[in-house]
This record gives sequence, C-alpha cells and structure tokens, in this order.
Amino acid sequence: MKTEAEIEAMIRKILVEEFEVDPAALKPETNLFTELDLDSIDAVDLVVRLQQETGRKVDPADFKAIRTLQDVTQAVAKLVNA
Repeated sequence: MKTEAEIEAMIRKILVEEFEVDPAALKPETNLFTELDLDSIDAVDLVVRLQQETGRKVDPADFKAIRTLQDVTQAVAKLVNA
C-alpha cells in the first residue's frame, strides 16, 4: 500500500520529468488542463506512465472526471490500494 503523499510525489515527478511542468506550479488544486496546459494526448500519456509505475491497469473512464492534481492522486490511491 502507498500513502497519498507517496502517490502525489510520484505523480509530481512524472509531471515534471515527462511534461516539463514547473514544480512550483504543482499544488493539489492545480488544474492540469487549464493551468498546466496539458491536453488529451498528455492525459493519455500520463495514464500510460501511471500504469507503468503502479503495475495496475488504469480504466480511462476513471480518469474522465479528473481535473486537478488531487483528483489524480485520489484516483491512483484508490487503484493501488484496492
């Protein structure tokens, strides 16, 4: 089991390394699309990276409603701790 803090750190690392996001811009309430300019292709790439990191299959439907860093963290926590 991973804590939400560990999961958030992993997601932050992916966003900084893969999507060149400024670490200072990453707050739990940061909107990935309007504030970080990620698009739908980036979202798919993020899901693929999360699958690689967690070893779990991510259901894209679970990610339809995701908008913020906190949303991603909670969705991944639910997935890895299921």
